[in-house]
Formats: sequence, structure tokens, C-alpha cells
Amino acid sequence: MATDSHCHLYDLLRYMPEAEIERRRRGVICAASSWNTEDFLYTESLAKKAALDHAPRILLCHAVHPQAPAAINRNPQELLSFFEQLVKENRLNAIGETGFDLFTESLRKTQAVQEELFVVHLDYATSKALPLVLHVRKAMHEVFAYSRQLKRVPSVIFHSWSGTLGEGQSLIKRGVNAFFSFGSSIALNHKEALRSCALLPEDRLLLETDAPYQPLRGNGFSCWADLPLILHTAAAIRLESEEALSLAIDQNFIRAYMRL
Repeated sequence: MATDSHCHLYDLLRYMPEAEIERRRRGVICAASSWNTEDFLYTESLAKKAALDHAPRILLCHAVHPQAPAAINRNPQELLSFFEQLVKENRLNAIGETGFDLFTESLRKTQAVQEELFVVHLDYATSKALPLVLHVRKAMHEVFAYSRQLKRVPSVIFHSWSGTLGEGQSLIKRGVNAFFSFGSSIALNHKEALRSCALLPEDRLLLETDAPYQPLRGNGFSCWADLPLILHTAAAIRLESEEALSLAIDQNFIRAYMRL
């Protein structure tokens, strides 16, 4: 078994039409995020087909992305209404990606709207006992402001962990059931990502492609073929065998997303 804790199947389709064939060939169970109606319905159709074919599972994650208010330049109420419909119909395995993105001036202008959306997502994750997938850029202070509420969520998956080792350790000490996902950043030698991946507890680690958005050097997009190198890098910096780390990460994926 191989696991990918965060990807975007609808967006990957533009780069790799045969992506689903390749995912099945490699036996990858993935948590796939979407943020609008077309995106979700496509991903849901793949998940249903995989279930019928007894193929590796696709777990459905959906939320109004924190970049959406800036991207669509209007109040994202329609997107939020669709999200709420999916939650009420029990069509989601997890809520996300939600969170805060304050990386650019245009994104910082939507900070208040991002926070409003995050509170809605957090409340549903708590009331429905669903995992919560977080996207956080230049906004870890916002996460800590909600740490007490995050303790009530079954699991909190930090997609493409961008915090420091100390911040990750602090979240665990505060009682947040946090999982930290790493992708191409460790293969590209990002110093803080390497340090966090090396020293955070093994039972908190996940790996991801963020397909198609986090390509390895020289590639135009990220996909399932990147997972072996990401695993190799993680095992090397932790001084562990790839086999043992792969098994641990697969178990973490099950605990984070499937709550078994």
C-alpha cells in the first residue's frame, strides 16, 4: 500500500489524463481535495468507480479554499452553501483544505473572510467528527489562536507543513491530534521542512504529492511517481529504513483519515 495525504485529482487531469490509471497501477490510496462543484463531482465519480472496482480508495475532502475569496473576487457564499450540503448529506471523508493564506497582499486583504470560512469549517469538523485538512501560509499564529477548538477535532492534517519544528511540537503538547504532511519541499532541501520531518514523532508523519502543484525540480507537475523519492528522502533524514517508515506512514494515514 502507498498513501498520498493530499492531492487534487480534477486539477491533475489537465496535466496527466491517465492519472487514475497510474494511481491504481501504483496502488496509491489518496485523500483528494476539491473546492467547487465541478471539482468535487469529478472526484466523487472517481471515488465511486474505485469502490465498485475494488481499487485503492479515494477519500473525499472538500472546503472553500482560503485562496478562493481573493481568486473569485466576491463573497464565496455559493461555494460555502455547496460545502454545507455535502456535509449534511454525509458525502465527505474529511473537511479541507481550509485555513489561512496570508502570503501576498491580495490574500491578506481577505483575511477576515478567510477567518469566517475557517470558523464554519472548524465547527462542522467538530460537530460531525470529521478530520480537518489545513492549508497554512504565513499564518501559523492564526492556527494557535484556535488551538483549543482544534483539540475537539478528531484529527488535524497540516497539508504541506510550513511551520517550524517547535510549532509542531507545541501543537502536540497543546493536545491537538495533529499530523504533519511533507512533499516535494523535503526533496528540494527546504531547511525547516527537513528539520521538522527529521525530528517530529514518527506517528505524526504523512507524505503527499499535492498533485499537480508541488513538482520536483525539473518536472512540470507533481504526481504519484514522486512518492518514492519523497519517501526515500524522509527515510534518509530520519535514519530509518524506507520499508519501516512507509509502513508507519500508511498506518498514520489510516489513523488520520479513516479513524480506525
